[in-house]
Amino acid sequence: MVQFIKHLIAIVLLLVISYSGFAHVKPESDIAIVLNELEQETQTITTEYRLKNKNLQERLAVVNKKLVNANRINKQVALLIQKDQLHERLKRNALSEASDISKIRYLKGLQIIKILYEKTLSLDHHFTSVATFNEINNLSNPNHYPEFAKMKDVISSKQDKKAGFNLSSILGDNIYTSVVHSIVSLFTSTSSSQTEKEADLKEVECILDFTLRMHNDLNTIYFETAFLQKSNDNIIIELEQLFVDFTKPIQYKTPLKECRNADDWDAVRDNLNGFLEELNKVISDDAQRYKAHKMQINLEFPIDRLLQFITQYNSHINQGAKFYEKFGIMLNSYENEKQCASKIPAEYKTLKENIKVSIDKFNTAYKPVEINGSKMKQVLYGINEYD
Repeated sequence: MVQFIKHLIAIVLLLVISYSGFAHVKPESDIAIVLNELEQETQTITTEYRLKNKNLQERLAVVNKKLVNANRINKQVALLIQKDQLHERLKRNALSEASDISKIRYLKGLQIIKILYEKTLSLDHHFTSVATFNEINNLSNPNHYPEFAKMKDVISSKQDKKAGFNLSSILGDNIYTSVVHSIVSLFTSTSSSQTEKEADLKEVECILDFTLRMHNDLNTIYFETAFLQKSNDNIIIELEQLFVDFTKPIQYKTPLKECRNADDWDAVRDNLNGFLEELNKVISDDAQRYKAHKMQINLEFPIDRLLQFITQYNSHINQGAKFYEKFGIMLNSYENEKQCASKIPAEYKTLKENIKVSIDKFNTAYKPVEINGSKMKQVLYGINEYD
């Protein structure tokens, strides 16, 4: 029992050090760092229990050998009692080892949730900046270009009032009717020479070519980005609910958003410490072994939920990366970019650069969490495949 208490104190000290590290995890910490720490801490616990169990198993082998050769009843009874005690200590070690690994996995799971929350919030900010990018609408409609507006004004001032007609405000803002009306009016006008008409058209030909060719693509980028933003909103909601499920066993009831804004991670650590102290007490009490098993399950269940969320998060990031790769192809598809370089607005080039940067971010900052490696197996199942 004394040896067990010493071991318990050592574990508690180890966990306190780990929890202190959790309280100061930086939002920008990479998940790979957390998984490396998990691997090391899990390996430490596994090695420690392997050595302890090896000693008990060697003693058990000696007892079994003596039991075979024992002739007196009292000697056999003493050996059977000793054998039962050794079996009981092995069972207790198994429960303690599983509990210690669950604690580590639970702690790392919380750290992963915190990191993923920062990633999804950053991604939300990115989608918002693109989805509200008013220049997208301005880029795709020639009515927002000063050169085209000027040509329309000139045509309107020279228009034959008897033969011509003006568009309504609705049709006047429509890209297709506005362009058709302007060109028809330009070439049916009798107040300008053919040379003047060709010069006026030459002034806006790149604008018309660019907006008519890119209108659908630019609108697609706008609406599909809005769709991605909505998907990201759902991911944030799922992650916030995961945090509720994760912290329910330790009786921490503050929502993830409030916890983050108030930097309340110390309170999460305190609640976790209280839960672990109670778990350590019931593990050492044979009469409460069922309660200890139940408390351990309460730590295990949220980790399974984390696996489900990681799968969902990975799908979301992969989808976003594919969408932005498609956006990049769309924006690079304008075939007259070189000829019309002086007329194409700077916002178009800026948008192309933003999309390129976004693709890089999807492959780095927002990249999916690797769930096939040995480290993630330890998060989910407490298994080291190299053991």
